Amino acid sequence: MPRLVFHPALSFEVKASYDWYEDKTRGLGDDFLSELELGFRAIIEYPDTWPVFTKRVRRFILSRFPYSILYQITPDMIHVVAVMHNSRKPGYWLNRL
Repeated sequence: MPRLVFHPALSFEVKASYDWYEDKTRGLGDDFLSELELGFRAIIEYPDTWPVFTKRVRRFILSRFPYSILYQITPDMIHVVAVMHNSRKPGYWLNRL
């Protein structure tokens, strides 16, 4: 089973989103993290399932929150390059490839 490797900027992205949701409703940030975790598990189990978004980067769209997990598959790992908001700053993550 391939292992997940996260881009270093991911922790900032996820924390900023978590904080924003927690400010709106207590516990909503935790719901966001739970859905992200489910997405990561699905990607590990079925990495080729989600379509190529651009430049060999695949996109897993969260169901409850307007975010996508963007990742690349290599023979020995899955590199998560971004947890991207679906409506803000498209392409900001391209320099991470």
